[in-house]
Amino acid sequence: MLHHLLEEPSHQPPLASPKQPPILSAYPQNSLNQQSFESNYRIICNHLVDFTRGKNLLRGQSFHAHVIKSGLQIVPLLCHHLINFYAKLQLPYSSEQIFYEVPFKSSTTWSSIISCFTQNELPFRGLEYFKLMLRNDGMFPDDYIFPCATKACAMINGYGVGQSVHCLALKIGYDVNVYVGSSVVDMYAKCGSLADARKVFDEMPEKNVVSWSGMIYGYAQMGDDEEALRLFKRALWEGLDVNDFTFSSVIRVCGNSTLFELGKQMHGLCLKLSYDETSFVGSALISMYSKSGMIEGAYRVFDEVSDKNLGMWNAMLIACAQHAHTTNVFKLFGKMENVGMKPNFITFLCILYACSHAGLVEEGKYNFRMMKEHGIEPGSQHYASMVDLLGRAGKLREAMKLIEEMPMQPTESVWGALLTGCRIHGNTELAGSVADKVFKLGPVSPGLHVLLSNAYAAAGKHQEAAKARKMLKDRGQKKETGLSWVEEGNRIHTFAAGDRRHELSDEIYRKLEELGEEMERAGYVADTSYVLKDVGDEEKGRTIRYHSERLAIAFALITFPSERPIRVMKNLRVCGDCHMAIKLISKCTGRSITVRDNNRFHRFENGKCSCGDYW
Repeated sequence: MLHHLLEEPSHQPPLASPKQPPILSAYPQNSLNQQSFESNYRIICNHLVDFTRGKNLLRGQSFHAHVIKSGLQIVPLLCHHLINFYAKLQLPYSSEQIFYEVPFKSSTTWSSIISCFTQNELPFRGLEYFKLMLRNDGMFPDDYIFPCATKACAMINGYGVGQSVHCLALKIGYDVNVYVGSSVVDMYAKCGSLADARKVFDEMPEKNVVSWSGMIYGYAQMGDDEEALRLFKRALWEGLDVNDFTFSSVIRVCGNSTLFELGKQMHGLCLKLSYDETSFVGSALISMYSKSGMIEGAYRVFDEVSDKNLGMWNAMLIACAQHAHTTNVFKLFGKMENVGMKPNFITFLCILYACSHAGLVEEGKYNFRMMKEHGIEPGSQHYASMVDLLGRAGKLREAMKLIEEMPMQPTESVWGALLTGCRIHGNTELAGSVADKVFKLGPVSPGLHVLLSNAYAAAGKHQEAAKARKMLKDRGQKKETGLSWVEEGNRIHTFAAGDRRHELSDEIYRKLEELGEEMERAGYVADTSYVLKDVGDEEKGRTIRYHSERLAIAFALITFPSERPIRVMKNLRVCGDCHMAIKLISKCTGRSITVRDNNRFHRFENGKCSCGDYW
């Protein structure tokens, strides 16, 4: 339906007359009345702007009543202020009612209603109004309306609709407009079409902070961190006056790439330019500090920002959940409700994640039910979290029942969560059964392929495991290599299992041998059940001893000063044997060791882990 935005106008009557009546046509034309009207009009506009900023609903409604009594509702600009007022107070259908009551609809009125729905997360409704506007005789989009429409396209990931809007902008000559061009760049980037975004960006005769930020965000979103940082550097060289959205994108790159030192520099620059207290930057900084293993920094940023948006609350919730600060998750959730902050689907994902990784089954079930009371229908991600919660707690049959009752088809994340639960609790029979069921669904991602292969191997079905690996190879896909890395100054040192390419390789392996002897004296015995290859026990022992995270920790021990905490990042889940080994290493060396795997953070101190051995 929305892909035909540019179809020929239908013969249905337009929503509004194309000709604008004079503002004062309803009033006697003498100078006194005109002066009185203009004075009253200006006062009301100014008050409405103030009430919108302060989000004062009752005062705004009082002025709305005064507008109706005064007969001023015919003025398009005043209606724009009213539409904007209700939109900012998250009452989009009140804005819609005002829109229909306006006898004449200017381009400002149309841009107001389209913007109202997009900012209230109703992008389809906004695009419907864009389509209605195109059907209205004599009405064309301008440099206010086009950005509203492209924003709606970005929100629904509507690449095809966005192309149609872009084509219309080209057709009527708005493609050279800096605001329209920037919004198109931002739309293509958010839809994942970086080639289109870059083409528009490079051809723009004039660029502004929105176009630069859109491109940087696009590269960051697609994982091309180097190009995102390169563009940011180029923007600074060209004297761009960057804004909070630009900084938030770059800080997120630092967090995703665990470039902690660069992230701290960005934080310093934000402080210098007074962007440190904006919600966009605040949520990015919370995420960066959290992903770098510095949860204390995340707390500090959260406390320092006075005006917190929902993104900041969600960022702090997931940070606490990933660092096993489960009590603080529920405290923050309670504070959110006390300050009137309405949770969204991401908020409940954070809550369910925290419950899953702390084994809080009943709390998880309660919050899953509570979603509907907040007007949120559980999605596939929420079901995956519930399956993960039940699976980790050993309630595998209950998890299977939940999957069967899902109102949508189970996703790979759902099946992956169940397989993870089977592996944790050694239910090889169910794991093999689930693997058979998933294989019948057709091609799956490399990550799920590995889980299926491991499930078969754990069940002793090595022939099926080999078949799963072969299918992965035949499709030209590869299993993700397990890597661990540590940051030292401006260098990242990366290790793979059994890696001997590092310049300090000999010292690293000597250190591991020393640690092995100390660990054995402390009672360590390697658990080779985590090696799923069909090889002998001796080879299994050698394989597990030189896992990537152990190499990274050994490097840090021989390189970092004794007072410096060790932070290791890992792209895959830490295995059970390495988890036990690192606990003993922290006890033998007296060092604080933080390991981030692909699921959460583990802080090892004095032989204990923050996860409580539940991960």
